[in-house]
Amino acid sequence: MQFWRSRLRIFLSIMVGLIMAIALHACQGETNVANGDSNNTPSPKTNQTVATTKPSEQPPKAVKLPPATKAIVDRVANGLYNPPRGDVRLAVISDLNSAYGSTDYEPEVDKAIALLPFWQPDLVACSGDMVAGQYPSLTEEQMQAMWAAFDDHVASPLRKAKLPFGVTMGNHDASSAKSGSGKFLFARERDVATKYWNDPAHDPGVEFVDRFEFPFYYTFKYKDVFFLIWDGSSDLIPKDKLAWVEKALQSPEAKAAKIKILIGHLPLYAVTVGRDSAGEVMSNTEELRAMLERNQVHTYISGHHHGYYPAHKGKLQLLHMGVLGAGPRPYLGGRMPPRKSMTILDINFASPELTTYTTYDMRTMQPIKYDELPRSINGHNGMVLRRDLKMEDLSTSERTACEKQLGASLCSA
Repeated sequence: MQFWRSRLRIFLSIMVGLIMAIALHACQGETNVANGDSNNTPSPKTNQTVATTKPSEQPPKAVKLPPATKAIVDRVANGLYNPPRGDVRLAVISDLNSAYGSTDYEPEVDKAIALLPFWQPDLVACSGDMVAGQYPSLTEEQMQAMWAAFDDHVASPLRKAKLPFGVTMGNHDASSAKSGSGKFLFARERDVATKYWNDPAHDPGVEFVDRFEFPFYYTFKYKDVFFLIWDGSSDLIPKDKLAWVEKALQSPEAKAAKIKILIGHLPLYAVTVGRDSAGEVMSNTEELRAMLERNQVHTYISGHHHGYYPAHKGKLQLLHMGVLGAGPRPYLGGRMPPRKSMTILDINFASPELTTYTTYDMRTMQPIKYDELPRSINGHNGMVLRRDLKMEDLSTSERTACEKQLGASLCSA
């Protein structure tokens, strides 16, 4: 009898231990979920999924990364940073082209497209130069081949991912430069670009408000964001087109939006070496800026200068985009070596700044910090200030240097 009592005590002890272990495991699981261990903050080094919800949403939705994306993410030293998500997220790219007539793309172009599943943008914007045209001897067949290559590397993957794609024409896509007689110097290139973009098979997937003269002039919206595209493939926008711009910015859709964003190729102000001259920036700069401010445009996204520089002038935010293709350029008056980059732009409607930029050096995939960039840049047509600074933040020597170079009238922001 004593033997069986001993066996019974051992059995009961084992059962109690098992029940306590199961209960403890269940409690730990609930604690982990409450503390956000369900992939809300993924470790980039071993990242197979990313959270796609905004900070205010619970629980986060995890998306498994494609093998090509994960392979790039896993190679980033210290992990690939994924910024806090805004109400709307844009992936912004620019200047994808290589040598004239090329149907090949730099590795950074494919890298940027492959990484989109990591950032999970709501849409992709491109500020021009998607192909390598603007060369008189190119045949129509060569131009069509360039756009076919662009489709393979960029547009087709975005369509498959169902990502809206807002683009503007660059000088290498379909230059609007004209001869003395008023005819387009690159009329064939403009015709080929027009046919490519108006082919239903190449639908960019945006919600058009006004197609007007798509792909050169048009508007679209995404939620509470209103986008206007103008033809900044050369420095001059005709008066009748500017009249359309003002009308579009006063449309009911534009007035109802919480933010207005303009996308064009040439910037308003010069920021890089080799682009600091008339014809490399928009003409009538101050008149254009006044018009944009009058119509409450928040940000002008531009390309062409091949150097990322987040700036502001007056009430207008200026996002000068870096390059993914060939030819990154150094800053005017700067010592930093040129580098390729792309930007994730998060729009936060409740924030006074409305927008946040996270821009990546495409070689290291590390975010570029503001304090790495020039505090201000003095181009031939005016000074621009880095986005995080005000005029009073500049030293006396910085202001004096600008005034000696440009004159007092151009040294304000």
